[in-house]
Amino acid sequence: MAPTIHASAIVDPGAELGDDTRVWHFSHVCAGARIGAGCSLGQNVFVANDVRIGDRVKIQNNVSIYDAVTLEDDVFCGPSMVFTNVYNPRSAVPRKHAYRRTLVRHGATIGANATIVCGVTIGHDAFVAAGAVVNRDVPAHALVAGVPARQIGWVSRSGERLALPLAGNGEARCPHGGERYLLRDGVCSAAGAPPGAGQARSTANADADADADADVIADTDADPAAHPMPRATIHTTDALDTARTGGRTAQG
Repeated sequence: MAPTIHASAIVDPGAELGDDTRVWHFSHVCAGARIGAGCSLGQNVFVANDVRIGDRVKIQNNVSIYDAVTLEDDVFCGPSMVFTNVYNPRSAVPRKHAYRRTLVRHGATIGANATIVCGVTIGHDAFVAAGAVVNRDVPAHALVAGVPARQIGWVSRSGERLALPLAGNGEARCPHGGERYLLRDGVCSAAGAPPGAGQARSTANADADADADADVIADTDADPAAHPMPRATIHTTDALDTARTGGRTAQG
């Protein structure tokens, strides 16, 4: 099924949208962006050129995804959450050469109004609580909250909290589906997952290397013309013209 593009949205020539992806009211997708199949871009979403978005990603209203951001499959971006790509922005100092790449691994959730300081990786199936400010890597399955974000627990693939300690070893089952999870030396993974699937240790005992947290000010440098990317092959631009619709109500 071809992508659906609301009449008020702008999809620049060269942008790649997968089948059954929906772009709703007043959104803008730049020419170099590549978006997978089955995605939903809510109202007033901006996607820059150097952005890669996987399949079945849900981006809620008022989210801007700037250059140097990659979202893997099944990522959820809550309303008005914020990505950045320059660590120390100044209006008078061009820093397009200094973008720091941000990677959100598959199945992760970023809650409403959270801020992701550029240059971090959010592990697969991790959960960033609403309003959190993330300025360091988040381990797979970790639940983080606060300003700056600190780990407060572990979550399953279904987003349910797991009865596991923050560090050390343990075992728990997902309250939703009963799936078994193992914590080994501070690394959480589903039972039967390949070695290293947890990707990163718990941040619970991390020292104050991020006490520079209080000094961090990160923003974006979102020139839509910067960093054009080569065309990919998810969907042809010609088909986008036939996908436009008028007057439909945006769905979440």
